Amino acid sequence: MQLIPPDIDIDFIGKRKIAFLLSGLMVAASIVLLVVRGLNFGIDFTGGTLVEVRFATPPQIAEVRKAITPAGYGQAIIQRFGAPNEILIRVQNREGEKSSVISARVLDALNRHFHASPVEMRRVEYVGPQVGRELTRAGIMAVLIAMVAILLYVTFRFEFRFALGADAALLHDVTIVLGLFSLTGKEFTLPVVAALLTVIGYSLNDTIVVFDRIRENLEANRRRKRRLDEMTVANHSINQTLARTLMTSFTTLLVVFALFLLGGAVIHDFAFALIAGILVGTYSSIFVASPIMLALKGMFDREKEEAAIRELEARP
Repeated sequence: MQLIPPDIDIDFIGKRKIAFLLSGLMVAASIVLLVVRGLNFGIDFTGGTLVEVRFATPPQIAEVRKAITPAGYGQAIIQRFGAPNEILIRVQNREGEKSSVISARVLDALNRHFHASPVEMRRVEYVGPQVGRELTRAGIMAVLIAMVAILLYVTFRFEFRFALGADAALLHDVTIVLGLFSLTGKEFTLPVVAALLTVIGYSLNDTIVVFDRIRENLEANRRRKRRLDEMTVANHSINQTLARTLMTSFTTLLVVFALFLLGGAVIHDFAFALIAGILVGTYSSIFVASPIMLALKGMFDREKEEAAIRELEARP
């Protein structure tokens, strides 16, 4: 059964200006969110102590804060984690203060306040500030190295303008996913960085499939007596790979949605990043990468023409 007809012919390239406007708005909104709200960095990056506790009945966040304020942790970051009765409390360590002492004080304070229903300690984690800074640098470097490696690889396999189109689409995807994390306030942790790298690989795979078909069709087009313009060839190529692109994304999303709904709180944000990245990556492989590549051809051609004119004018 074919859900998408093989002779489908949608004018994706003709709608590139609408797509550029939509992408520009999403990227601009993401950048504004990142500047104004920033990211809710997890303990992996900020350093400190993370205490996870479980209550007999779901408490109010304000009551939890009220309970630990007398112990000196009124500025802690408190959020629900998984089930409504499970709470994460993130505390910045004071100088010389050990995580075991913090967790004991937090638990004592909670048990005093919620004495009618005992509070259970689930886990305690500590990350030093130096480790957090190193992880931040490592995370940024991992994304940058991946982008540069992709630029070199696509330039080697195709052309420089293809590589710029692919990298622009990947930057578009990563920026929008980061913007969604800023908008929702979800915790940005090391697993989320891993999800971003996965999104880069996934989105690139889709883009390469489309580019590969464009290259094949461009070579076939050069052998024709009546050649089609490059935009028409690119549009035909996107339509030819549309079924593969959409069905691959759909089946992958089924798995990731299962992780999101059933995988538990530990991988909830990881799965959220993958869902957002796959949706945005599928969109960008159709509406962003190829149109940018075609626009760059026009720019490169103009530069070549201007260089040829300057060379002719310079001749005696």
